[in-house]
Amino acid sequence: MLHDPARHETLTPIAWDEARARRAIHDIVADTEARFDAKRWWPVHPLDQEGDDTGVVETPMYHGAAGVVWALHYLQDAGAVRLARDYLADWEHLLAANGEWLASQGLEKEHASFLMGDTPIRMMAFARAPDAGHAAALHALIAGNAGHPARELMWGAPGTLLAALFLHERSGGDAWAELFRATAATLWQQREWSEQHGCAYWTQELYGSRSTYLDAVHGLVAAAVPLIRGRHLLGEEEWDEWRRCIANTVRRTATVENGQANWRPQLFGTQREADKKLLQFCHGAPGFVICLAGFPGDELDDLLAAAGEATWTAGPLAKGSNLCHGTGGNGYTFLVLYRRTGDPRWLERARAFAMHGTEQVERDAARYGQGRYSLWTGDPGFAVYLWDCIRAQAAFPTLDVF
Repeated sequence: MLHDPARHETLTPIAWDEARARRAIHDIVADTEARFDAKRWWPVHPLDQEGDDTGVVETPMYHGAAGVVWALHYLQDAGAVRLARDYLADWEHLLAANGEWLASQGLEKEHASFLMGDTPIRMMAFARAPDAGHAAALHALIAGNAGHPARELMWGAPGTLLAALFLHERSGGDAWAELFRATAATLWQQREWSEQHGCAYWTQELYGSRSTYLDAVHGLVAAAVPLIRGRHLLGEEEWDEWRRCIANTVRRTATVENGQANWRPQLFGTQREADKKLLQFCHGAPGFVICLAGFPGDELDDLLAAAGEATWTAGPLAKGSNLCHGTGGNGYTFLVLYRRTGDPRWLERARAFAMHGTEQVERDAARYGQGRYSLWTGDPGFAVYLWDCIRAQAAFPTLDVF
């Protein structure tokens, strides 16, 4: 078996109901707006609290205020909701608060981080007012992160590689394209080779230890997102080398059983880690499918379909509806496969997970007495997933759209 049944729950058989999905989006947004505090942003959910510190103000894109602001305005811009206020108007306050959060965690040197630092906040501000000051600040953050030893999406250069690509797509500036190419070249030089597994990988210096993650938040496959999407900015030979590298590592590290596929978290991880059999966006098959959504050609299609079957067989995640390690994130697996194949079965499965996830949101709100105000780990991120199920589109927040 490729998953741990204890980490999943039985799918509730609820017929797809677009009206109910729209109400869920409205309810999540209404609750999120009602709980806003101009000084403390949003209350931290008990599941996002670390230790006994209940007074912390969480601000990062991943699990804090910046991500909530992004989600609310994304949903409004997409036509899903109308907001009661402009949450981005006070971006300078948010930027300062995020600096305080980084300092409180001993992360003063991590301002460039794509999911935890200042880069996404400045990107939102730049999108609203594309002036030279924002551009210069962003260029310095991204350029200064090229050699980051984490080599992953959250803190490292793959994350800021994606930021450079988004900025190039928005402005068309040559400076962002050059920054993208330079960062990609650095990452290429940092590859290591495993004779044992016959594939390339990165070593990440992360959270005080050395790791060899493969996955969609901390691993090599996360870098596939900007490299695939931005391959037109690379030379033909350079992209072909990346294409062969990505495809080989993905195929050589897959575990396939009975027409299903999953991936262990680390190339050289412990047996204890391998025994966890994680099947969620951040570790496991769903993240591989989502990160490889735009991979050209069909050489990985058999593995992606097998990963989708594993995700469906496992069922919704017991950790709730969220994107990173919940039902919404896994549901994007099916939206991606629907987009790649056109097979309506995948859309039906995505919408089945959406209906189950709405029940999880309601159940968890009753259990904890509040919503979970977070893009990657909470309700606003799931609201974006519901919107994509309505549209029958696959646009994973901050990876496919910014």
